[in-house]
Amino acid sequence: MASKTSDRHVALLRGINVGGNNIIKMVDLRVAFEAMGFAEVATYIQSGNVVFSSRPAKKAALTTKIEAALGEAFGYASRVVVLTANELARVVAEAPEFGKRPSEYRYDVLFVKEPVTPGEALAQITAKPGVDAVHAGAHAIYFRRLIRRATQSRLAKIAQQPVYKSLTIRNWNTTVKLLGMVS
Repeated sequence: MASKTSDRHVALLRGINVGGNNIIKMVDLRVAFEAMGFAEVATYIQSGNVVFSSRPAKKAALTTKIEAALGEAFGYASRVVVLTANELARVVAEAPEFGKRPSEYRYDVLFVKEPVTPGEALAQITAKPGVDAVHAGAHAIYFRRLIRRATQSRLAKIAQQPVYKSLTIRNWNTTVKLLGMVS
């Protein structure tokens, strides 16, 4: 299949290879995506980042297909956020001053699983004044925290919110690397 930006996607798997749960080797993940009929499959680090090419299809259909196949192949309740190359490019372009001061701040991107919107998710997220800065974009939420006060950040508290099931978090460097891979 010819590589076209409109046909390139990234799948961000939620909850694999974390804390000894849902362990999936990246080679097995690549094989699973190829078995689904996707081409130019590549993975990045162990946290479930897959770049692939697909025939034009609606994202909802791709997401459903991927979640069902991964659930069957690996025996877990798969939750995946799928973004087109253009959507990921927009996530990077919309980032508010991200990555510019890495010695002072940690930068994370909270990708939101549709049908939840970043605005709806943001309503359940609180920031610690003087530590955290949080901003919603079109496809993600940007979370910046002051390194010297990181233990006071409210990022970890997101796991206690109902919206957490609709989020998958990647650091800024991973997000930028995935854009390079999918472009």
